Amino acid sequence: MSDPEGGGESSLYTPPPEVRGMISLDREAFSRTVTVPALRVQKEVLGKLVKSLKKVALHLPGVKRVLEDDDKHRLLLLDPTRVSSPSSFGETETQALEKLGVPLELHSHELRLTYGNLKADEVLRAVLPEGQDVTSGFSRVGHVAHLNLREHQLPYKNLIGQVIMDKNSGVTCVVNKTNTIDSTFRTFQMEVLAGDGNMVVKVRENGLPYEFDFSRVYWNPRLSTEHERVVGLLQPGDTVMDVFAGVGPFAIPAAKRGCNVLANDLNPESHRWLSHNCRLNKVEHRLRVFNMDGRAFIRGPLREALPALMKGTAGIHIVMNLPALALEFLDAFQGLLGQEPDQNQSVSILPEVHCYGFSKEGDPSRDIVERASRSLGISLDGHCSIHMVRNVAPNKEMMCISFSLSKDVLFSNVIEEPAPKRQKCEDC
Repeated sequence: MSDPEGGGESSLYTPPPEVRGMISLDREAFSRTVTVPALRVQKEVLGKLVKSLKKVALHLPGVKRVLEDDDKHRLLLLDPTRVSSPSSFGETETQALEKLGVPLELHSHELRLTYGNLKADEVLRAVLPEGQDVTSGFSRVGHVAHLNLREHQLPYKNLIGQVIMDKNSGVTCVVNKTNTIDSTFRTFQMEVLAGDGNMVVKVRENGLPYEFDFSRVYWNPRLSTEHERVVGLLQPGDTVMDVFAGVGPFAIPAAKRGCNVLANDLNPESHRWLSHNCRLNKVEHRLRVFNMDGRAFIRGPLREALPALMKGTAGIHIVMNLPALALEFLDAFQGLLGQEPDQNQSVSILPEVHCYGFSKEGDPSRDIVERASRSLGISLDGHCSIHMVRNVAPNKEMMCISFSLSKDVLFSNVIEEPAPKRQKCEDC
């Protein structure tokens, strides 16, 4: 997410040249005294005048724009970039001053600006070499701010971390990602830049609480809208099978909605926190948790549950959110249920799959459909829907393909058992 303290640097403050290149944060070095214009205003009309002059009043973090003068008067500080002389006031503002009996006379006031009055990007722009990118944006997961610093920013990494922590209420730990997501468990190495190093976070997504160790599980705060979209497709009584469940952002709200859920993740830490979040949200009675390879889960618990579910009337949804690899797992459904049942065991409902994938192609929708079709061994063209989830990077889209698993895919005399695929990915 973007740094909420971001914004353009005010020309009111010019940083001392000696802070340029600072490696260790010295907050006192940023202090400067500046001169700003002010109006001397009678106490009884102050409130009305502030409303009338809100466009030209001084707005700086941590700075009071109304100061004591004497028993009957207050000083209203003005923005020197907007007001330099009495003629700087617009017609409406001049009329307000005259109506309230405030003399159109500007006073000078010396204002001490400190590190506390500066925004994060103002501090970093003053410190980093001129012309280089300034980092004041980050992802926030609970009390942890997560940065992806570039090479030229690394010499200043600890200062950047401290500034981000200082300027964002509730952030008590700042980390930098030190490699790509490149492990079986979808985690990445990270370095603590500032703060206490506590990685056990508490977050809320779409109204529900989650707790987990951010350093040992996968969590993406940018997917909350997608989680909500898919859960919105479900009806109470449906069954959801989450093949790559993580700590439960699909599974927990599905159970809360009244669905019966089978949720799986290969990462033992994700499995542990998924179980914890089931208890935290009081959905243990609706959610069974598994710690298996995704293919083994499909060939095991999912296959065992499908035949009975397909004879019913409630919806069946299979969620596969491992976008770097999930499309490759679709071949596990080929011949999953063996021979087609006879007429006395007819199927009344087919499972709906929601599978995620990345695409770098010019037509990502067509790319995802073609890859899913190859993996399933049957064409999905005209038999699926495609949803663009988010732009992950330049020329890289995250997509969701939804389709019904046909009888032609599920029923066959031969079930092949490909070797489990190692779940390595750049950004799963």
